[in-house]
Amino acid sequence: MFCGCGGMDLGLTGGFEYLGRRYGRLPFDIIYAVDNDQYCSRIYDANFDHKCNVLDVRDIDIASLPDFDLLTGGFPCQSFSISAQNPPRLGYKDERGMLFFEMVKILKEKKPRFFIAENVKGLLSANRGMAFPMIIKEFGDAGYHIKYQLLNSSNYGVPQKRERVIIIGCREQADIDRFSFPKPATPHSKVPLRQVIDPDAEIDDKYFFSDRAVQGLLQANRAMNKGRVQSLDSPCNTISSHLAKVSLNSTDPVLKTGSRYRRFTPREAARIQSFPESFLFDTVSESRQYKAIGNAVPPVMMWHIAKALADSDTPEERSDA
Repeated sequence: MFCGCGGMDLGLTGGFEYLGRRYGRLPFDIIYAVDNDQYCSRIYDANFDHKCNVLDVRDIDIASLPDFDLLTGGFPCQSFSISAQNPPRLGYKDERGMLFFEMVKILKEKKPRFFIAENVKGLLSANRGMAFPMIIKEFGDAGYHIKYQLLNSSNYGVPQKRERVIIIGCREQADIDRFSFPKPATPHSKVPLRQVIDPDAEIDDKYFFSDRAVQGLLQANRAMNKGRVQSLDSPCNTISSHLAKVSLNSTDPVLKTGSRYRRFTPREAARIQSFPESFLFDTVSESRQYKAIGNAVPPVMMWHIAKALADSDTPEERSDA
């Protein structure tokens, strides 16, 4: 559910390369994918053999779904985000914030063995801390034992400081008892932004901000913390779905070369999210690419989560492969 352009699904299935490392094939196959964004679905369809169903999840005919072992979904997070201020902190009172109930409905009817849900850090404190316990209770009432953890993608080989709440549910107590969240893969050797940035000599002028925009930044009150220039020697700050509209008058991450400032190219943004070079995005416009990339789950972080779940089923085969 809410498959977007496929970051979660790519991490779940594995079998890709990123920054010179092979992320092996995992024992999962996707048998059904759904999202209501037709542009994300075009990207998805260009990268997977199966196709995305372009559909509002509320319109899914649950009874017609094939049987499956695992339900995944990054249910819409705008309502739970700390940065969602219009209106402020609606959380589960907002219609988008209610869509996790569609996951619960499917869990109740299809009763898969596992589920994995993903959301923003702000979910933990939304609605003065009331939203998250309610969500966990709903998943529990659907018949699942729950574990959850806040993970930072920079701890798993991703050149981005992206914190996300991961919720794991198992129908059987024995399954949840065996499961442990993956230990950080790169706790002391985080991947720096430098590894995924193109040489500026090859960057089109359209990605650079105008002199007028730069002058506005230089004259701004420093206390406003605008134009967050990124260090190339550490992971990038979190990128968002509005990368196409990044400005120097915001707190979005930007790059600086000499006296020039620029935004990331779509391919750089994809690398920051840990998509492999082979993943295609050019089936839609650049603005649609930015939105899809910014909303995605980093495939490499998802691979570590999925591998931990697979390994918990066969602990005797657990390895670092």
